[in-house]
Amino acid sequence: MPKIAVDAMGGDRAPEVVVEGAMLATEELGVEVVLVGQREVVEQELTRHGAHRLEIVSASQIVEMHESPSSALRKKDSSMKVAFDMMKRGEIQAVVSAGNSGAMMATGMFVVGKLSQVARPAILIVVPSVAKGTVIIDAGANVDCKPHHLGQFGLMGSIYAERVLGIPNPRVGVLSNGEEEGKGNELTRVASELISGLPLNYVGYVEGRDIFNGRVDVVVCDGFTGNVALKTMEGAAGFAGEVLREAFQKNLASRLGYLMSRNSLREAYCRLDYAEYGGAPLIGLDGVAIIAHGGSDSRAIKNAIRAGRDAVEQDVNRHITEILSGPEAGMGEETGGFPGKIWQRIKSKMLGDKPEREGGEGGGEE
Repeated sequence: MPKIAVDAMGGDRAPEVVVEGAMLATEELGVEVVLVGQREVVEQELTRHGAHRLEIVSASQIVEMHESPSSALRKKDSSMKVAFDMMKRGEIQAVVSAGNSGAMMATGMFVVGKLSQVARPAILIVVPSVAKGTVIIDAGANVDCKPHHLGQFGLMGSIYAERVLGIPNPRVGVLSNGEEEGKGNELTRVASELISGLPLNYVGYVEGRDIFNGRVDVVVCDGFTGNVALKTMEGAAGFAGEVLREAFQKNLASRLGYLMSRNSLREAYCRLDYAEYGGAPLIGLDGVAIIAHGGSDSRAIKNAIRAGRDAVEQDVNRHITEILSGPEAGMGEETGGFPGKIWQRIKSKMLGDKPEREGGEGGGEE
């Protein structure tokens, strides 16, 4: 049974909804949950819910939502850091927090570090689509990226989609401003060339609309673009909800229409609700860490814990390590985890260099 540490003090509505979500997880998901935070406050919430069976680990400090990552790192006894310390010691298998995402990434990197084969960990999110859901990676961890970072994002996103979402041979695309090869910028053009040579089901450039229409399973982008896309989707969903609410409240006929269709509308809302997808894995860390939405309710916390459980049970990090260490994506300091021949081909296009002969031993400087 996976044992998961939950930051009881993280999020806009902590600790109330965090404790409630942790209780739901222990009842429904077959996991063991440890609540990390200020003991008296957490105990009060457990007592209010009539629950006393959850383990509590004390942490005297709280990382506030507005704090910078550097400020968070100076808090040696924060609930976030104590949870990661537990994972480093092997006491738990995953950390879940609805707290400050920048602090979560910084603390995870400081305490447990990244997988040795990974150049940069990334935030992975799953958004609703006409299929099983679409993975977007990176959704905000790395605003400035190099092509080989996007290549690793594609590999890690594909592994997650296959192992956790159950999508066989996931289709991978690079997010761009058009499908044609001539579109995009230098980053997307070089990344597309690189990813096309990796052991992935690469479909080429994809546009924002393809996130939802089922054409692609994994969308690869830098963290700046991914975060803008994510926030735009959240805003569009909120706007659509307001428009529908106003329409159904307009007159008696519209209210009756709502009553007749509310079950279908609830099903549609559940499919679009971020709470159903739980949290965003910090994929590439040397451990499992899940960021829940800051405004999470108890159901979202429960599903974030589910995301942590699934990543642990599917052994996602082991699969990432095997793929990035294998002959099809051999590690190298310069290549960032990609074969020398592919990297040489990319460099020849970027710099006009002549590629080295394939018969050369060791791939030259790679």
